Amino acid sequence: MSIIGVGIDVAEIDRFRASLDRTPGLAGRLFLDSELYLPSGERRGVASLAARFAAKEAVAKALGAPPGMHWTDAEVFVEDSGQPRLRVKGTVAARAAELGVKAWHLSLSHDAGVASAMVVAEG
Repeated sequence: MSIIGVGIDVAEIDRFRASLDRTPGLAGRLFLDSELYLPSGERRGVASLAARFAAKEAVAKALGAPPGMHWTDAEVFVEDSGQPRLRVKGTVAARAAELGVKAWHLSLSHDAGVASAMVVAEG
Protein backbone atom coordinates (compact mmCIF):
# COMPACT_ATOMS: atom_id res chain seq x y z
CA MET A 1 0.00 0.00 0.00
CA SER A 2 1.05 3.59 -0.54
CA ILE A 3 0.22 6.90 1.08
CA ILE A 4 -2.31 8.85 -0.95
CA GLY A 5 -2.63 11.83 1.36
CA VAL A 6 -1.79 13.21 4.79
CA GLY A 7 -3.74 15.85 6.67
CA ILE A 8 -3.18 17.58 9.98
CA ASP A 9 -5.25 20.20 11.74
CA VAL A 10 -5.49 21.97 15.08
CA ALA A 11 -8.41 23.68 16.80
CA GLU A 12 -8.19 26.09 19.71
CA ILE A 13 -10.65 24.62 22.20
CA ASP A 14 -11.97 27.92 23.63
CA ARG A 15 -12.46 29.35 20.16
CA PHE A 16 -14.28 26.18 19.08
CA ARG A 17 -16.50 26.42 22.19
CA ALA A 18 -17.32 30.04 21.35
CA SER A 19 -18.28 29.05 17.80
CA LEU A 20 -20.62 26.34 19.11
CA ASP A 21 -22.17 28.78 21.61
CA ARG A 22 -22.56 31.55 19.01
CA THR A 23 -24.14 29.29 16.37
CA PRO A 24 -26.64 26.89 17.99
CA GLY A 25 -27.10 24.67 14.91
CA LEU A 26 -23.39 24.31 14.18
CA ALA A 27 -22.84 21.11 16.17
CA GLY A 28 -25.62 19.38 14.20
CA ARG A 29 -24.04 20.42 10.89
CA LEU A 30 -20.59 19.20 11.90
CA PHE A 31 -21.30 16.01 13.84
CA LEU A 32 -23.48 12.94 13.84
CA ASP A 33 -25.30 12.11 17.09
CA SER A 34 -22.84 9.25 17.61
CA GLU A 35 -20.04 11.84 17.70
CA LEU A 36 -21.89 14.35 19.88
CA TYR A 37 -23.00 11.92 22.59
CA LEU A 38 -21.39 9.21 24.66
CA PRO A 39 -23.13 5.81 24.80
CA SER A 40 -24.57 6.93 28.17
CA GLY A 41 -26.38 9.78 26.39
CA GLU A 42 -24.18 12.44 27.96
CA ARG A 43 -22.82 15.07 25.56
CA ARG A 44 -19.10 14.81 24.83
CA GLY A 45 -16.83 17.52 26.17
CA VAL A 46 -15.82 20.39 23.96
CA ALA A 47 -12.16 19.25 23.83
CA SER A 48 -13.25 15.91 22.39
CA LEU A 49 -15.52 17.63 19.86
CA ALA A 50 -12.74 20.03 18.85
CA ALA A 51 -10.44 17.05 18.21
CA ARG A 52 -13.14 15.41 16.10
CA PHE A 53 -13.56 18.62 14.13
CA ALA A 54 -9.80 18.79 13.58
CA ALA A 55 -9.99 15.19 12.30
CA LYS A 56 -12.64 16.14 9.74
CA GLU A 57 -10.49 19.05 8.56
CA ALA A 58 -7.50 16.70 8.35
CA VAL A 59 -9.54 14.23 6.26
CA ALA A 60 -10.39 17.02 3.82
CA LYS A 61 -6.72 17.97 3.56
CA ALA A 62 -5.67 14.35 3.01
CA LEU A 63 -8.16 14.21 0.12
CA GLY A 64 -6.93 17.43 -1.47
CA ALA A 65 -9.64 19.65 0.07
CA PRO A 66 -12.19 19.16 -2.72
CA PRO A 67 -15.27 21.40 -2.62
CA GLY A 68 -18.67 19.97 -1.73
CA MET A 69 -17.68 17.54 0.99
CA HIS A 70 -20.16 17.18 3.86
CA TRP A 71 -18.83 17.24 7.43
CA THR A 72 -21.10 14.43 8.56
CA ASP A 73 -19.80 12.14 5.80
CA ALA A 74 -16.65 11.60 7.92
CA GLU A 75 -17.45 10.04 11.29
CA VAL A 76 -14.92 9.75 14.09
CA PHE A 77 -15.53 6.83 16.44
CA VAL A 78 -13.48 5.02 19.05
CA GLU A 79 -13.01 1.27 19.14
CA ASP A 80 -13.37 -0.65 22.41
CA SER A 81 -9.57 -0.65 22.57
CA GLY A 82 -9.62 3.15 22.70
CA GLN A 83 -8.17 3.60 19.21
CA PRO A 84 -9.86 6.36 17.18
CA ARG A 85 -11.10 5.40 13.73
CA LEU A 86 -12.80 6.97 10.72
CA ARG A 87 -15.93 5.81 8.96
CA VAL A 88 -16.64 7.56 5.66
CA LYS A 89 -19.70 7.70 3.43
CA GLY A 90 -21.29 9.88 0.77
CA THR A 91 -19.15 12.75 -0.52
CA VAL A 92 -16.07 11.75 1.47
CA ALA A 93 -16.27 8.10 0.44
CA ALA A 94 -16.73 9.11 -3.20
CA ARG A 95 -13.60 11.30 -3.20
CA ALA A 96 -11.64 8.62 -1.33
CA ALA A 97 -12.69 6.04 -3.94
CA GLU A 98 -11.61 8.36 -6.78
CA LEU A 99 -8.16 8.56 -5.21
CA GLY A 100 -7.97 4.85 -4.36
CA VAL A 101 -8.04 5.15 -0.56
CA LYS A 102 -8.31 1.70 1.03
CA ALA A 103 -7.46 2.48 4.66
CA TRP A 104 -7.44 5.39 7.09
CA HIS A 105 -5.13 6.07 10.01
CA LEU A 106 -6.14 8.64 12.65
CA SER A 107 -4.54 10.16 15.71
CA LEU A 108 -6.29 12.64 18.03
CA SER A 109 -4.98 14.72 20.91
CA HIS A 110 -5.97 17.64 23.09
CA ASP A 111 -3.86 19.45 25.65
CA ALA A 112 -3.02 22.99 26.77
CA GLY A 113 -6.14 24.43 25.13
CA VAL A 114 -5.52 22.95 21.68
CA ALA A 115 -7.04 19.91 19.96
CA SER A 116 -5.21 18.25 17.09
CA ALA A 117 -5.68 15.46 14.60
CA MET A 118 -3.56 13.75 12.00
CA VAL A 119 -4.95 11.58 9.21
CA VAL A 120 -3.20 9.34 6.71
CA ALA A 121 -5.12 8.07 3.69
CA GLU A 122 -3.58 4.88 2.39
CA GLY A 123 -4.20 3.15 -0.92
